[in-house]
Amino acid sequence: MIDVVRAIASLDGQPDLHSARLLLLLAEFEEGEKGHPIEGLTKLAKLDFLLRYPILLERALQAKQRSTAELKLEDHERTSVESKMVRYRFGPWDHRYREFLNILVGKGLVTIHEEGRTFVISITAEGRACAERLAADGAFEPYVRRAKLLRRHFDLQATTLMRFIYETFPEVVSLRSNEPIIV
Repeated sequence: MIDVVRAIASLDGQPDLHSARLLLLLAEFEEGEKGHPIEGLTKLAKLDFLLRYPILLERALQAKQRSTAELKLEDHERTSVESKMVRYRFGPWDHRYREFLNILVGKGLVTIHEEGRTFVISITAEGRACAERLAADGAFEPYVRRAKLLRRHFDLQATTLMRFIYETFPEVVSLRSNEPIIV
């Protein structure tokens, strides 16, 4: 049987995969009564970093002395990564975030507004419905499960999350700017 997630992930140049992953992340953070939009591109990037690199999410959970049982890492995830990020000014980054977010905005799935100097990224009703359809597709189940872990354990202020990433993954911080992060 073909590994659907691996097959989809091999299409790194396809912005729809990245947009879908971000939509699932945004949907999880706005879920329920205590849900809220993600405030800031920096916070979005750090959360996405942990979502893209599940072996680093495992290390992050261990650093916080949390169980990794729900992570359910597959063997292939220990030797491959869905898509590369680079070391940027504030840590892990993908230069295509604006493209991915513009796709989501253009499709009416998210809205972005400014509060002071922070971009607040909110999911729309149509975005929530789309995220629910994606979540029902087994190929996206690892993202859904891991987004829940991120919300439960890493719903921190952007600067706190950034400091945590720097402290937990010093090898990422020591890279030169725009150097690929290879796990």
